[in-house]
Amino acid sequence: MEQGLSSQSRLILTGLGALLLSAAVLSIAGIYLGSVREVLALIPGLMVLLPSIIHIRGSIAGVFACRLSSAMHLGEFSIDFEEGSVLGDNIRASFVITILIAFVIGIFSYAASRIFGYPVIGVTDLVLISVVTGVIAGAVVMGITLLIALISYRYGLDLDMIGAPTVTTSGDLVTLPILVLTATFVMLLSPWIRLALGGIAVAAAVAAVVYTQRRPEGIEPIVRESIFLLIPLSVLGTLAGLTYAFNLDALVTIAAFLILIPPFTGGLGSIGGILGSRLSTGMHTGELNPSFLPERDVVHHFIISYLYTLILLPLLALIAHIILLFPISIR
Repeated sequence: MEQGLSSQSRLILTGLGALLLSAAVLSIAGIYLGSVREVLALIPGLMVLLPSIIHIRGSIAGVFACRLSSAMHLGEFSIDFEEGSVLGDNIRASFVITILIAFVIGIFSYAASRIFGYPVIGVTDLVLISVVTGVIAGAVVMGITLLIALISYRYGLDLDMIGAPTVTTSGDLVTLPILVLTATFVMLLSPWIRLALGGIAVAAAVAAVVYTQRRPEGIEPIVRESIFLLIPLSVLGTLAGLTYAFNLDALVTIAAFLILIPPFTGGLGSIGGILGSRLSTGMHTGELNPSFLPERDVVHHFIISYLYTLILLPLLALIAHIILLFPISIR
């Protein structure tokens, strides 16, 4: 009994430690977001694209980490990158999903901006920025996620507790500067070059679909299940981006809001990711049964998540306040 409590306490503290580290690191992303507010204002539609492209990046890597974690608990994981292996198939599927979702986000962001009357750059430009950002950031974040998974496997750590905070943090921290740099670079190109590169982005999305259809046993189920979830999330992220865009002047004026966006959304996403990973692993291992009324162990996981929230949110406000005491950091 005492050993079980000790093990449970260690898991909870591991998750809390990962969340606290994530909050501190994501505050750096918040400072950066505040420092590039002029770029966000000068490239119409970029702020609409920003929430989706950043957080979907973390979502894709989070699904990747969750699947690997479940495979570890089931004893099916091995360090094998060949086609047909758990690790190899999930890596390939994640890159396919990255291209497809980045393409969809670019289309959604343009369409939503036009529908709601928000100024926006051309659809080809927005899709190009989204796909290039998604591919570059995806490669970096996927490498970080893979490294964390291999370390967890090697040293017997629970990937459920550290996977979500790690991928969310790396997703926000890496994707934000890549998005700004990519958008700046693309808009400096001539219109014809941007159009040609946009055509290549469309071709990449088509190639991803064809590749998926030719891998019906290993990759196709992973891509299909993820796409059905991530597309609605992309719509919600685009609506969030519109909210930010229409209130960009207020966000720029009250710098604390810009600073808080990455750690606030990323921190809550990490807590939800930990909860989802624990529940998913529990169902895969048979420890939890899906039912209309949550079991005691399920309620226990939810209580831990709310405790994390009560600790994390006041800390984020404190960090933002401390940062604002040094205004030079966001000029």
